Amino acid sequence: MAIVHKSGIVLEPHQIVYRPLVTEKGTHLSERYNAYCFEVNTQASKPEIKHAVESLWKVRVLRVRTQNRLGKPRRHKMVNGYTQNWKKAIVELHPDDRIAFF
Repeated sequence: MAIVHKSGIVLEPHQIVYRPLVTEKGTHLSERYNAYCFEVNTQASKPEIKHAVESLWKVRVLRVRTQNRLGKPRRHKMVNGYTQNWKKAIVELHPDDRIAFF
């Protein structure tokens, strides 16, 4: 089922969630609090992220927290620039549900 964004854009679940973030901190969250981190579309809202995770992995989502991450300054030869801004979602699941990335 496609979700129509408030700006008229239709986003499918696989267009909302780009990839899981597998880091030390994310692994700790998943083991201890049953919460998983994802890189998501910058225009996606919390209800859209919840629906996308539930439909992609067939789990029950209790809560979604989001962070807008700013790009870091980087240099290529003599040109200064920034990496792209991105959005991070921390999704807390029902205690009975799990997601296995490996």
